[in-house]
Amino acid sequence: MSVGFIGAGQLVHALVKGFSAAGVIATHKITASSPETGLSTATSLRKMGVNLTTSNKETVKRSDVLFLAVKPHIIPFVLDEIGPDIEERHLIVSCAAGVTISSIEKKLLQHQSAPKVMRCMTNTPVMVREGATVYATGMHADLEDGKLLEQLMSSVGYCTEVEEDLIDAVTGLSGSGPAYAFTAVDALADGGVKMGLPRRLAVRLGAHALLGAARMLLDSEQHPGQLKDNVASPGGATIHALHVMESGGFRSLLINAVEASCIRTRELQDLADQEKISAAAIKKTTLKKVLQQPGVSGTGVAVRTGISLNSPSSKHK
Repeated sequence: MSVGFIGAGQLVHALVKGFSAAGVIATHKITASSPETGLSTATSLRKMGVNLTTSNKETVKRSDVLFLAVKPHIIPFVLDEIGPDIEERHLIVSCAAGVTISSIEKKLLQHQSAPKVMRCMTNTPVMVREGATVYATGMHADLEDGKLLEQLMSSVGYCTEVEEDLIDAVTGLSGSGPAYAFTAVDALADGGVKMGLPRRLAVRLGAHALLGAARMLLDSEQHPGQLKDNVASPGGATIHALHVMESGGFRSLLINAVEASCIRTRELQDLADQEKISAAAIKKTTLKKVLQQPGVSGTGVAVRTGISLNSPSSKHK
């Protein structure tokens, strides 16, 4: 079995590193395509032993499982480019926020009578095998396809199947979640520094506080509110701190953040449906289809990146 990626950004780099650490894919069997081989992610992939190419079509030809890991509004143009090369053996997995299975199937049905399409939402902690992934199955993908994807993604963290209409909400929660966590650690460290701690120590203590709390929650059957109460002694320092957080709307901010990310995800799907692309995005794709769109012009174009991973046959979970 071989695995490929169309796209070589941060998420792909994280997945490749996670798959390699898990032992499911050997780096010397990985092929990546990138228009700018000097990019930090491309350079890192090369250092990991990944072979680089500039052709998305080559990635398709060298893969059985193909991940689409480009920006949502690029997806229609990528599908126009690689559609003729999709064969019955291919399992197409979209990681693009907001892009529906049906929209991908509609494109691929022009070239393949029963394209096997799945959609997943994961996050960058897959790099350290602590990712959170959900997936949904398209009309033509079967149970074995789902088991294969779950085997891959379970090797780099938590993975479960959901109905597709839940994936936008997952994007807002766990897809964007690492950014919320990093922001929280940064703010906690600022608080520690304000009170006299060295920056490096403050960051490490804040990170371990979140890491330990997450592990306690996952290993426990208790509600997070109960675990919070266990820390807050009557009249103690923690309950006073929690009062300040409540006064500042801490809970509402997190709820609103998840909602905002979810709403933006749906807006990105609308952009993809309209098949419109920004001038900045043109610089990141060599798809001739883009330059044929009304009102779009450009002279220099580069290909969005792609990765092809070859691995031995895997056991299904």
